[in-house]
This record gives sequence, C-alpha cells and structure tokens, in this order.
Amino acid sequence: MLEAARSAFEEGGLAVPLGEIARRAGVGPGTVYRHFPSKEALFRATVVDRIRLFTDTARELADAADPGAVFFRYLAAVVRLSARNKALQDALEASAEGRFRPSEDVEQGFHAALRVLLTRAQESGDVRKDVDTEDVVALLFGCLSMERHRGTGAPAGRMTALMCDSLRVGRGGNVTKLPVVRGSRNETGRCAVCGEAVRVARTGRPARYCGGGCRQRAHRERVRGRG
Repeated sequence: MLEAARSAFEEGGLAVPLGEIARRAGVGPGTVYRHFPSKEALFRATVVDRIRLFTDTARELADAADPGAVFFRYLAAVVRLSARNKALQDALEASAEGRFRPSEDVEQGFHAALRVLLTRAQESGDVRKDVDTEDVVALLFGCLSMERHRGTGAPAGRMTALMCDSLRVGRGGNVTKLPVVRGSRNETGRCAVCGEAVRVARTGRPARYCGGGCRQRAHRERVRGRG
C-alpha cells in the first residue's frame, strides 16, 4: 500500500483519491482504512519517508572533504528531486503556510542534519556567515516554487543556481543590509552595516552604527567607492 501510495502521490499530490491508491495496491478501500485512518495519514507516511531519505543523505555527507561544494550540490539535489515529486511539492508548500507538519521528530532531524552541512560550509569560507538553517529551509521552499512556475524560456535549475549564488561569500561582505525603519526617538534602531540593534544617542540623534567596527567598515566602503 505504501509503495502504491508513494507512486500515486508523487504523480498527483494530495488530490489523488484514496480509491486510486487502493486500485494500484490491488486492495479495497476498506483495507487501506484499516491501516491508515485517513488519506492525510497515508500521505504523511509517504512524505515522511522521503524527508527521512533527505536527512539520511545529509548525515552521510557530514564529513565530506569539500563541505562548500557538497552543501550546494545537496541543496540542488533536494530541489531537483522535490520538483519531480508532486507530493513533496504539496507538503512543502503546506508546511511553509503552516497547514502541514510531517512530524516533529522528522522535521527536527532534517533541520539538524542540514545545520551540520551549513555550519561546515560556513567554517570553510564558502557560505555567508549571516545565514541560518531557517533561512536555508525558507529558500528551499521558495526555490522549489520558482522552479515549478519558471517561464518556458528559463532553463531547469536556473532558480536553484541563483539561490546558491545568494548564499555564497561575495566581495561585498557577508551581511545583507536590510532597510532601516526610522521610528520615534525612544525606539531602538538598526546598524546600517550589520543590521544589529543600536541605541539612540544621548543627543537624541539616530545612531547609524552599533560600534566602532561597523563604523570603520562603513568608512572603508565609502573610501573604496570613491576610489
């Protein structure tokens, strides 16, 4: 039944009727219901199986000799395999919207295995330091959606390549500068360089940097720009 369900869900996602799964398995719908209380429970079992495979693969790669290249190849493989699997697409989309959770243990296991790959790639100098596991998971969800809806002229894998490029260490540094929202004089602002919280100066003027290090970095960037 699981093999039949996995095949059916991979082709049609959660919309596949239970009767079709029973037909593929060569059993009646009642037999399926005796093992799984609902179609959603059967769907969850097949998705969990695939996520565990991703987790096991990440754990096997944890000690790879080239952590940066391995990290990016792993992300590309997850997107490529998920793009062929309608069940995973539906599950990831529903998970991103908070409507579906495969299981707490499975989800935590995947995040933990991915965190190891990310940390090693950051330590090797291949991935930006300001990225965390939640960022990578969100990018995976978004990248999968973009690959699914890419235009006919865009080659397969282009969105994945752009995602990976956004994670690489670049010439501009390892920190994404977020727009600074100006608030009242009593509110805490954000450093213009690293985005960390900064206190309003005693004079009441809005502070731009969290400390001397970021102030010097900004000065060097201005000098480099004038050069």
